[in-house]
Formats: sequence, structure tokens, C-alpha cells
Amino acid sequence: MAIHELKDQIARLPEQPGVYLYFNVDGDTIYVGKARALRDRVRNYLGAYGNDPKTDALLEEVARLEYIVTDSVVEALALENNLIKQRTPKYNILLRDDKNYPYLQLTTNEAFPRVLVARRVERDGSFYAGPFLPAHFARRTMSLTHRLFGIRSCNEVITGKRGRPCLEYDIKRCIAPCVDTICSAEEYGGAVRMTQLFLEGKNDELTTTLRGRMLDAAAHERFEEAAQLRDAMRTVQTLHDRQQKMATAELGHRDVFGLKLGPAGVAIQVFQVRGGRVVERIELGTEDAIVGSSEGEVLEAAIAQFYEIRGAPPEVHVPGEPDEREALESWLSDRAGRRVKILVPQRGEKRGFVDLANRNANIAYQTRFNQARAAQYDALETLQHVLALPTLPRRIECFDISTIQGSETVASMVVCEDGRMRRGEYRKFRIRGTTRLSTLDARLLPLATRRLPLVAGLSTSDEQRATSNERRANDDFAAMHEVVQRRYRKLLEQGGPFPDLVVIDGGKGQLSAAYSALEELGLANLVAVGIAKREELLFTRDRDEPIVLATHDPALLLVQRIRDEAHRFAVTFHRRARSMRDLRSELDQVPGVGPRRRKKLLTTFGSLAGVRRATREELAAVVGAKTADAVLAFFAARP
Repeated sequence: MAIHELKDQIARLPEQPGVYLYFNVDGDTIYVGKARALRDRVRNYLGAYGNDPKTDALLEEVARLEYIVTDSVVEALALENNLIKQRTPKYNILLRDDKNYPYLQLTTNEAFPRVLVARRVERDGSFYAGPFLPAHFARRTMSLTHRLFGIRSCNEVITGKRGRPCLEYDIKRCIAPCVDTICSAEEYGGAVRMTQLFLEGKNDELTTTLRGRMLDAAAHERFEEAAQLRDAMRTVQTLHDRQQKMATAELGHRDVFGLKLGPAGVAIQVFQVRGGRVVERIELGTEDAIVGSSEGEVLEAAIAQFYEIRGAPPEVHVPGEPDEREALESWLSDRAGRRVKILVPQRGEKRGFVDLANRNANIAYQTRFNQARAAQYDALETLQHVLALPTLPRRIECFDISTIQGSETVASMVVCEDGRMRRGEYRKFRIRGTTRLSTLDARLLPLATRRLPLVAGLSTSDEQRATSNERRANDDFAAMHEVVQRRYRKLLEQGGPFPDLVVIDGGKGQLSAAYSALEELGLANLVAVGIAKREELLFTRDRDEPIVLATHDPALLLVQRIRDEAHRFAVTFHRRARSMRDLRSELDQVPGVGPRRRKKLLTTFGSLAGVRRATREELAAVVGAKTADAVLAFFAARP
């Protein structure tokens, strides 16, 4: 049993409150638990086999154990909940009843703001309202801002020079700031101010206006409009009674360093605090002795190494004064584009947190790990660095097309969030063929499979094969254009959530088809990347040459895992579609055989081959004499 291999480590656990984490062989967190005494609680698992199937499966999968010491059981409970939300371990499903209810984000940091659904409040200059309980109330409210104030829902860069407004203007859900002759920037600003007042809950004047418009519409027998205004007024009144407002949020973003320097080496613990909650713990350390080094020198080296590829929060709390503190602050501030302070807390809650990090570092030092730990950087952070993304790609969506010579073409879309696949958000598509290559950007044409030149000596079969390859490539581009357009048109209607990165299974051609669809929807600022098979090259819109990553690079491994999952999901759906087509192409073509009789025939005779071998008497006993004759005549006419 895997848990017994950790017996020696469990015996060395401290008898203090804290949180313990189980990992599998792939390094994924599979369970997070809390304990009043870590050693006693974790030791109970050694004799827990046979209690229930879930515990048995957990104990067999455990490959590694980590823990975090806290000051009290209450802190352990809070930390356990935060880690479960952050890492989504598969064996903590029954414990995740508490949900993060959505907020509405008015993007006042944009020139022409939008209203979006957000799952967390960020310090980005936007206005946030909420949380909304129940969750669907947020989307109803967002839709209401479109109908009442004409706030735009697209992701297009607004310049005011668009030739004509889109459909949203025609159906009176947007006042069209994209066309400055229809709506000026000042007029749109007025709509934004009214929207913010509405979201802040200052709805008395708005309710009076809606009631007057409703009565006027009813008096003029515009009953459909009156009903819509009535529903809007009820929603506004419900918001007035039930909405919880959050115009500003006090977000405590900081990293807290703990240090233990001893004769055998050094151990460092870094607690990442976001929004006042511990969301991650990162450990750095070595067993090599550091002769003659002071605590300040170690802290200086630790900070420089830690933030080499990571963004620094506004505050970094350390247990002592690092060497070259001012130089470090300047370096961190330049990289972050804002002021970053390195503080040494002396009292209060902040000092208590530093002491807690020091205690964890001291325990990590005392355990004397058997092997040195190399720096393990998160795959998402590496991907952000490689692709020069503006934010961490927490949500990634990947598309794949599956077809055989253009037959039963289908597509898949899978979602990876925080490095974990979200199967509940997978989507599959049947390609309708409504998009033709001629409707796509002309840049796709030279990227299709190139035809062989018409020169002397080229056989007709070679030319036909080249033409067929080009046609299939064009169909593949059109299919990718269609599925990307359908997916993000739906997201626009729902108000998100939009991905931080879109992965396309294919090269430049498929990537250009995807961007063509995004541009038509006003979502050209979404970032997409293509990954080509065999060579495993990454293609981007902004680079002429592909990005080549090492075989074991964590960023490439993450993209490959997402791409392979999209391919598996597409192939499975394609096989099912082909199977259904094969059934339809036989029995469904027999006159008088519909779904019910087809099911009876297959159930009785087991397969199409069984139906073919059946006699007239056997068929008549199942579907009647007339249909039996039709079945026999149908198969007799086929080779």
C-alpha cells in the first residue's frame, strides 16, 4: 500500500495544528486535510484501509506528503478551504459545498466600459458589484444593463470609426459607441455612469422612470413592451432589496518569507497571500552548508531567485533586513511596473504571519530532506513567460477537428483551468459546413496544403491527390473557423467567462482561421496559439517563426496534455458519429423502418449482419410481413 511507504516521514511530523496535502506520482494534489495534531491525524491513515472505497483509492494513490503548520485549528480550517478552492483535489469533492458567488465587473479602466461576470475581485481599476446570490441573478442583471442603458457586450477595440453598427444595436441592446455618428464618447459615458449608479443600488429614481414608461406603454396598448418594462422594474426592485454592494475591496496581496539558516544548509518557506488568503506555499532549500553567510545575504539571494520569473506583489514581508534592500526594491518595482516594498514587520498580525512562516521553515529544515529540491516553477507561469502573455493563463480552451476525408466532420473544445482539466465544461460540435474558405481571410490561402506544380512528367493521380489534399486542408480551416465562431458567439451572449489563452490543434493555417473568426466577433484581442503535430512547434500571430521548446519544458508538456485531451475527445465523438452514420446508411434507408423498428431488429438479431441472415419468417415475427419483404428486397439489391 502506498501510504505505508511514507511511514517514516509520518513519524517525524510535528504534533501541532496544520494542514496536510497528499500528492500522486504526477505531482497533482489529490487531497487536502486539516488536523489539530498533524502527526496523530496523518498516522490514523496507516490503519484506515478498508473503511470505505474512497479512502482505499486515496491510500493507494498517495505518493508524497507535505504539510503546513498553523497557529490554531481555526487557521488550519481556513487554510484548508483556500487550498481546496485553489487546487481542486479530486478526493475533496464532498467538502466543496461553499461556492464563490459571482460579481459584476464594470470595466471602468477601459475607454468604453463593459459589464462582465467575474468570479473574483481584482485590483485593476474596475468597479465591482456583488456578490450575487443566487448566481444566475448576476447574468440577469448584466442583461438588464444592456437593455436599459445599451452598454456594449463585445470585446472589440472601439475607435468610433466602424462603418455600421452590429446586430446588438438593431435589437436595442447597445447604443453603438463603435459608430461615433450614432453615439459619442460623452453619451456613452453618461450610460456608464447610470449603469454604475444602478449597480451601486441607487435605484429609486430608476424604478420611478421604469414605472412611468410601463404605464405609458400599456396606455398605448404596447403590451409586449409594457411586460418587458414590468419585468425590468421587478428585477431592479429585487436588486434594491437583495444585492450586496462591493464598490471597493480591501485586498491584501503580499508574499511572506520564512527562513531557517543552520550549519547543514538553509530552508525557506514563501506564503503567497492573495485577497487576504493563503493560496500557495512554495519551498526553497538546500542541504549544502552555507559557510560564513549571514541571514541578510541569504534573504537577498532568495528574493532575487524567487522573483526572477515571478511577478512581485505590492508588499514582500521578510523576517530580517536583507542586504541591498533598496536595490532589491528598485529591481522589483521596475519589473512590476509599480512600487514594491520589502518590509520587516515588528508587531501585530503581519509579524505573526512572518513568525508562522519561520516556524514552517524551521520544521522543513529539521526534517532534513533526503534529496535536494530543484526549483519547480509552475507550468502556467512558464507558459506565460514563453508566450509573453499579459496575465497568467489560468483558463485555457483548446480546439481540435476530427474527420476522415471530409466525412462526418466534428470538433471538440476542452477546458483547462489552473492546470486541471474541467470535464464538465467540455463541448463537442458537429460541423455544419456553413463557412466556406472564400469567406475567410485571404491569408489562409497560401497556408493550405500546397498543390504540386503542373510540370511535365506529373501524373494525373499525383495531381488529383494534391488537389484532394488541398481541399481537405481548406475544409479543415473552414471547420476551425466555424467552431471558434460558434463557441465565442455563445460566450458573448452569456457574458463569459473568456479564456486567457486559446490553443488550436494545427499550424499557421488553423491559427489564422481561428483569428479570422475572433476578429469577426470583435474578440481579436484574445490570445491564441497553434501547436503543430510531430514537430510540436508553437505558432503565434505575432511571430513569423515558430517557438521551439525543449522536449521536457513544462510549458510544452502542459500544452501537449491539453491538446491530447482535445484530440481524444474529438476522436471519440467522431467514432460515435461514424457509427451512427453507418447504422443510418443501412436500416434507415429501408422503407417502413423507423427508429422503433430499427431498434427492435437490432435488439432481436444482434447486428446488421444478423438482420441480413434472418429469414422472412424470422423478420415477419418482429416487424410484420410487409416490412420483412421490404428488408429482404433492400439487402437483395445491395452487393
